[in-house]
Amino acid sequence: MSSATSKLPFIEILEWVEHNPNVMMWKVPDGDREIKNGAKVIVRESQQVMFMNEGNIADVLTAGTHTLSTNNIPVLSRLKGWKYGFESPFKADVYFFSVKQFVNLKWGTPAPIMLTDTKFGQVRIRAFGSYNVRIVDVPRFFKEYAGTYPELTIFEFQQQLRDFIAPKFAEALALSQIPLVEIAGNLSELNARIEPLIAPYFQDFGITITQFTVTSVTLPEEVTSYYDKITGMNMMGDNMDKFQQFNTAIAISKDGNLAQQGAQQGAAMGILLKEMNSTTATNAEKPQGQGDLRAKLQQIKVLFEEGLIDEQEYKEKKTALLSNL
Repeated sequence: MSSATSKLPFIEILEWVEHNPNVMMWKVPDGDREIKNGAKVIVRESQQVMFMNEGNIADVLTAGTHTLSTNNIPVLSRLKGWKYGFESPFKADVYFFSVKQFVNLKWGTPAPIMLTDTKFGQVRIRAFGSYNVRIVDVPRFFKEYAGTYPELTIFEFQQQLRDFIAPKFAEALALSQIPLVEIAGNLSELNARIEPLIAPYFQDFGITITQFTVTSVTLPEEVTSYYDKITGMNMMGDNMDKFQQFNTAIAISKDGNLAQQGAQQGAAMGILLKEMNSTTATNAEKPQGQGDLRAKLQQIKVLFEEGLIDEQEYKEKKTALLSNL
């Protein structure tokens, strides 16, 4: 075996055939080999190549086939530290970047975020969504984020940014001043307001956000309960005032003892049933409209589900209403 150390072959072609669609950046593993003067660099569509020498960014090449020579790459020849000035092989760190669009990245609020609402005061909400990004400034992306990674995938990027998006979303949501009552029902409008406020944060990393989407917002339980009550009262139709009186009586009863509660609940139920019976008797001589009948059936169903009338009473009331058809 010869004692002389055989010299590694020069690099004559630099290219990157992406083996993983999730890779954002890949460093050419040169193994201390030098790049031959006149070597070819093949940059495919959706790729860019960055050269570094002694820690300095030398140049960034876009799609095409490039020949590494002083005439074609003048920026390289002006760098300090090019020992041979392209007259002989040279050393450089070469990074390939994928500048395609990375889509359907997920974000969410790991903990509820605090939101001040004019109607409900301070409430906590959760939000989830997705976003699409693309590298648009390779030097900035390398300096501000990628660093010295030999390979960087979208998963590392997504994981590290996730903790930053949530507070940015909360800040943007506060600045947008969208009422809490409009958030869940106007996600498309929310997306249009939020995206311009989120975008500058990505630009600091040399990234453009091509789409930012809020897919769901989870409202606090008390707000959801409030809307459930509003919906129930809307379904009561003309008897909404009576239903409110009934709920008020139930609420007041919570301050008394069990006997008082039972009496007050019975009185409240009697008021509502009396109103329903009165309305039924008044309308007995004329055909029931489908909307009126539906509202009354809903009323007795609510009473049954709340346990304020038993099954027998529910069936009797239901039969009486249906007999008017």
